[in-house]
Amino acid sequence: MRELKITLTKLSFLMLFVCSSAFGQSNVFIVALDAGHGDHDFGAVYSGRVEKNINLAIVLKVGKILEQNPHVEVIYTRKTDVFIDLVERANIANRADANIFVSIHCNANKNTAADGTETYVMGMSKVASNLEAAKKENAVISLEKDFKQKYEGFDPNSPETMLGMTLMQEEYLDNSISLASKIEERFADLGKKIRHGGVKQAPFMVLHKAYMPRVLVETGFISNPTEGDALNSEDGQNDIAKAIADAIISYKREYFGADTTDVISERPSQKIIEKTESDTTPTTPKTEVISNDSKAVIFKVQLSASKKKVELVASNFKGLKDVSMSSEGKLYKYMYGETANYEEAKKLLQEAKSKGYNSAYLIAFKNGEMISVQDAIK
Repeated sequence: MRELKITLTKLSFLMLFVCSSAFGQSNVFIVALDAGHGDHDFGAVYSGRVEKNINLAIVLKVGKILEQNPHVEVIYTRKTDVFIDLVERANIANRADANIFVSIHCNANKNTAADGTETYVMGMSKVASNLEAAKKENAVISLEKDFKQKYEGFDPNSPETMLGMTLMQEEYLDNSISLASKIEERFADLGKKIRHGGVKQAPFMVLHKAYMPRVLVETGFISNPTEGDALNSEDGQNDIAKAIADAIISYKREYFGADTTDVISERPSQKIIEKTESDTTPTTPKTEVISNDSKAVIFKVQLSASKKKVELVASNFKGLKDVSMSSEGKLYKYMYGETANYEEAKKLLQEAKSKGYNSAYLIAFKNGEMISVQDAIK
C-alpha cells in the first residue's frame, strides 16, 4: 500500500509538471516555414534565376523577422540546400505541432509575360491553371525514393487522384483561407512592385499532409524577366518576406491574441490631426472602459498603435467614430468599437477593414485583462 501511495504521488507530480509545462508554452505561436525544392531539385530555372535558392532566401528572411517576436517560434523544413521529401516537409510541421504551415515557391510559365503572386489553400479545383500549378509542384515526388509506395500510387500528373484523400482539408479550410487572404492583402500593399493574384485552391500534396492551417505561396513568376530579377534581388526578397511575415503576425493577432511586440510598425490613419496647446476646446480622451463583471468578455478591434498621441476624432480614423485609446509605455493603442458578441465583433472588424485598416484585428478582455480571442470565444 505504501509503495502504491508513493507511485501515485510521483504520477500526480509528473502530471502536474507536464500540465504546467504545457501551460507555460501555450502562448508561443509556432510557424512552420517550408522553402520549396532543394539540392538536385532545382525547381524552375530561367536565365540564371534558380527557384530553390530564391525560395530559401525568402524563407530565411521571413524567419528572421518572425524570430524577433518572443512569442513566435519558427520551425524550418530546411535552412540549407538539401532535398526534403514532400511528406517529410509536412511531417516536420506536424511533429512540431505548428499552428500554421507556410510553403514558399516561385511560379513559372512558358508565357514570360505572366506575372503576379498567388497564394493557394488545399482543395480540389477544376480551374486548369490551378491544376497545372499543382501538377508542377507535386511532380517533385518522382525524385523521391520509393515514391510509388510512399504515396500509395498517387500520380503527380493527375491531381484528381487526391479526390479520395481530402477529408482532412475541411477542418482547416476557413483558417487557411484567412491566412492566405492576409498574405495576398500584404502583397497588394506593395502596389506597383508586384501584382497580387489572389487566393486559390489546388491539390498540393505538401499541403494535404500538413494537419493545420496551411498555405502555399507563389511569390511571383521567375519566368518573367522583370519580376524574376526582382525575386532574385535582395530588395525584392526583403519586400516579399516582410509582406509574408506581417501577414503571419496579423493572423496570429486575430486567432491567438496580441502582445506589444506585434504592433510596433503599425500606424493610425495617414491623415493625423494632432491636438496642439493652442486648441481652446479641451477634450477628454476616451480610454478603455471594461465591465467590472468578472464573467463579462468584451471584444474590440485594434486599429493601430503609434508613439504619437492622436486626438480621438473620426477624421483621424477614416471616419470611424467609436474609437478608444490605451497606452503601454510610450506606445498608444487605438481601438474601435466594443461588444460582448463575437459575431458583432467580426462585423466591426470588417467595417474597420473596409475603411482601409487592412491589418486591424480583434482583441478581447475579461475583467479588464486582455485574453486571447480563442479563450474569449470559449
